[in-house]
Amino acid sequence: MQTIVQLLAEEFKKNEEHVQNIVTLLDEGNTVPFISRYRKEMHGTTDDQTIREIADRLTYLRNLETRRQEVKNSIENQGKLTDELAAKIDNAATLAEVEDLYRPYKQKRRTRATVAREKGLEPLALCLFAQESDCPKPETEAEKYIDAEKGVNSAEEALAGAGDIIAEMISDDAEIRKAMRELYLARADIASVAAKKDPEDTVYRNYYSFISPVSKVQGHQVLAMNRGEREEVLKVSVEINRDEAAELVARRTVKGECASSAFVRACAEDAYDRLIAPSIEREIRALLTDKANEGAIGQFALNLKPLLMQPPVKGFVTMGLDPGYRMGCKVAVVDGTGKVLDTAVVYPTYGERQKRECIEKLSSMIKKHKVKHIAIGNGTASRETEQMTVELIASLGSGAGVSYMIVNEAGASVYSASKLAAQEFPEYDVNLRSAVSIARRLQDPLAELVKIDPKSIGVGQYQHDMPQARLGEALDGVVEDCVNAVGVDVNTASAPLLARVSGLNAGVAQNVVKYREENGTFTSRKQVLKVPKLGAKAFEQCAGFLRVPESKQVLDNTSVHPESYEAAEKLVSICGYTMSDVKAGRLDNLMSRLHAYGEERAAQDCGVGLPTLFDIAKELRKPGRDPRDELPAPVLRTDVLEIKDLKPGMELKGTVRNVIDFGAFVDIGVHQDGLVHISQICDKFIRHPSEVLSVGDVVTVWVKDVDEKKNRISLTMKRDKSGGRN
Repeated sequence: MQTIVQLLAEEFKKNEEHVQNIVTLLDEGNTVPFISRYRKEMHGTTDDQTIREIADRLTYLRNLETRRQEVKNSIENQGKLTDELAAKIDNAATLAEVEDLYRPYKQKRRTRATVAREKGLEPLALCLFAQESDCPKPETEAEKYIDAEKGVNSAEEALAGAGDIIAEMISDDAEIRKAMRELYLARADIASVAAKKDPEDTVYRNYYSFISPVSKVQGHQVLAMNRGEREEVLKVSVEINRDEAAELVARRTVKGECASSAFVRACAEDAYDRLIAPSIEREIRALLTDKANEGAIGQFALNLKPLLMQPPVKGFVTMGLDPGYRMGCKVAVVDGTGKVLDTAVVYPTYGERQKRECIEKLSSMIKKHKVKHIAIGNGTASRETEQMTVELIASLGSGAGVSYMIVNEAGASVYSASKLAAQEFPEYDVNLRSAVSIARRLQDPLAELVKIDPKSIGVGQYQHDMPQARLGEALDGVVEDCVNAVGVDVNTASAPLLARVSGLNAGVAQNVVKYREENGTFTSRKQVLKVPKLGAKAFEQCAGFLRVPESKQVLDNTSVHPESYEAAEKLVSICGYTMSDVKAGRLDNLMSRLHAYGEERAAQDCGVGLPTLFDIAKELRKPGRDPRDELPAPVLRTDVLEIKDLKPGMELKGTVRNVIDFGAFVDIGVHQDGLVHISQICDKFIRHPSEVLSVGDVVTVWVKDVDEKKNRISLTMKRDKSGGRN
């Protein structure tokens, strides 16, 4: 039997030694970002996402091994474990197969077969099920088991009880269940109908008469049907040719022709109809739901990463507007570092006079604080607030250079009502905290979004229907990877941001902030070791991801790990530079000098592997760089479109807001995002929009269709050969 490491190596098409090293590093308590970044030679430069997948699969396989042993122990305690059965359990590739093998030995609730056994009918069942050539007629044999004291008053009752026992034995057969599962997956359909005779027009209208092969149904369709069923709008079922499925059971049960063959065939049909079909249908539904959940979780994670990694608009005074009707529009002005300078509440939706007052008030604040950008939340009253902002910018004159951007405010209200927000802004009410958060989201999306539960950030579908623990685990992994890919300034980062750094947790992060407040700014990475409860192991894991711009050691402001400082200094030296050159950013020719010296030779002289050498060289060329700065800048606007302005064929620039199974939603500067259906994304066939698009992408689109009544905009990204849109 293959070891777990061999299975993982085969599954992920990785070198066995590299997989073994990943398993060892994980078992030693190393974090995924640390392993991915600083142990590349040990795992062959496997990326962080693959390491997480290996870690998940490792957990599953170890749980499978534990369950195998539990099942074998249970059967052995019953005195029924044979070498053949033990081998089957050891070779079972999934938990479902293990449970199938365990099924006949599992303690069951009281069933019809249990009652029949209590009446002493098991010998009759075994005799008839054996189907020997000299098997007596069932009616004749059954007469021997008539016993009024045991509640068997006739041969018919005896045969009914024996039939129940045989049906349960057939249902418990692992091979039959496996074959049936495969048949359903290959040949069954999943169908849904409206629960009521004359259904209302709801979001589930597409599923009032829906059918799809189980093998082809889409994850979003499964999740939609599940929700519709829970809300009692739909009835969902798994359908298969009953005769074909029942015949499969009979073929594997009935042996040739003998006196009991017809009886056993009837038992096989009963087993299928009463026990196997309902059970397999539940399994298939659960399997489809699990697969849909994993797909949706994966898509959520895929969307979350580019959202978190959106380029920051740093260093500018920014005004945040949290739109609203009844409570007005909340305003907050923050400086280039996110510090609150001013707040206000205005009422642009109350009437023309109030709108003019609002523009005057905001114009005064913009001039006073030299605001350059305005961030508008995309929630209630966003459209009216955006229109007011365009008038505001126009009133300032073309020389003011003020622009705005609609910011996804999902989760802002959750954050503003949280304990964290109360600690951060005790002097402001909940509404004004939201405005601060919206302004900061434009300045540094990652630093602000880490304060919010990732599940509350609206870039998924059906996230509230998914297993919350699994979803949380996957999204936390994405946040952790993003934070550590960017790095964190230890002297300015909030506790929630520090808590996402490899090796740190919420408690230690609070200690870092407290130490900073009591002792002033950190002046070196080593000083972090003085923080209470931050020991040597935690320092090893976090040091490379913490930035200390105030340090005299320039490497403290890079992702070069302290364990590689000596190697970095050696590399600088052999390439003819000094550390002063590094600080001044004068290493433009580093790579050509390294190539001339010889990469292999340099790696040997520096005592590191080639992957680490290249990582060090990359950091030395741009110390303190932010990888997000290399991405396309966000689209900032000065004017606004309304849905009535849109005409088919109109070309627009937009930002991808969400990528889902059937397409992508794009912000085109209209209050309502437009949908690019998967069929309109590109000319080549794609299985999923994420093959081409990511959240945050800036794309060119053409208006395909507009439905003002339903507030729907259809877009296309396909240009026809004449230069227009499709």
